[in-house]
Amino acid sequence: MSSASRLPILPLAVFRCHFETTEPLRLPAYPGSAWRGALGHALKRTVCVVRGTDCPSCLLYRSCVFPYVFETPPPPDSEKMRRYATAPHPFALRIDPRPNGLPYRLGLTLFGRADRHLPYFIHALDQAGKTGLGRASQAFELIKVEQAEATENPIVYEPGQPLRMTPARTPAIPALPERFEIRLETPLRLKREDHLVTPAQFRFGDLFGPLLRRLSMLTYFHTDTPLEVDFAALAQSARNVPVHEPKLRWHDWTRYSSRQQTTMQMGGLLGRFELRGEEVEPFWPYLWLGQWTHVGKGATMGLGRYRIHAASLPEPLTDY
Repeated sequence: MSSASRLPILPLAVFRCHFETTEPLRLPAYPGSAWRGALGHALKRTVCVVRGTDCPSCLLYRSCVFPYVFETPPPPDSEKMRRYATAPHPFALRIDPRPNGLPYRLGLTLFGRADRHLPYFIHALDQAGKTGLGRASQAFELIKVEQAEATENPIVYEPGQPLRMTPARTPAIPALPERFEIRLETPLRLKREDHLVTPAQFRFGDLFGPLLRRLSMLTYFHTDTPLEVDFAALAQSARNVPVHEPKLRWHDWTRYSSRQQTTMQMGGLLGRFELRGEEVEPFWPYLWLGQWTHVGKGATMGLGRYRIHAASLPEPLTDY
């Protein structure tokens, strides 16, 4: 089977969480790290029944929601990532680009089987908001959760109401346009041979190689339809695809890691570049799906998010 004929199958469930706050927003410049940390702490408080024990040492390690979501251990019989302690996590946050938007919106995308854990995510987000976000400990109240592309009522959760959701599904792949633009909306942090890729060095293969690996891992660990293509051939072909009219810049960003108790550099690429349809046909389904998965370092906290723009294409994500 050719690489182009085997399409990636990764069911997605996309949600918009609406929060209210009684105070002016005092969030860090990029709050994705703070939201991810608050969500993780709240989820562990919610589900952990064995206090004071490291997750890998716990009897419930491979059946508990928290390790599955935030540590994601590969199964003992896994044929992939056997040398790694964790697999890609089954969710990604989308951060509201409005610095002072009220009500505040937080996007949440669940991959594959993770949609069965939506009640835990909602409860943890509600508790995280009440506890407070970041060093300022600003409190948020979760007022509703909507599901994108829901077949009927988009509201899946309101306090005191039963949960309603549409099963996850793989986005339809639209027809390949003659040309299109990729716009990097959050810092894209990529490495080539252990060195950060700068705007002057960027090549299409720098984006596509990590994206292909991410989609492969997500389908392998979180779905029943692992991606089966000639990975080496696709990655090699991607290195020869030209990038047209690049307008890229480097965006510096630092975050504080409470787990490592140190400041971390998380800068990456922002901007846009153009691709031609006839040159990227084998890669098109992966590029389209990558708009939901993000790519590169920090994808879970919302980094590496991009959108594909062309006059003939639908907008994959209407808001956050």
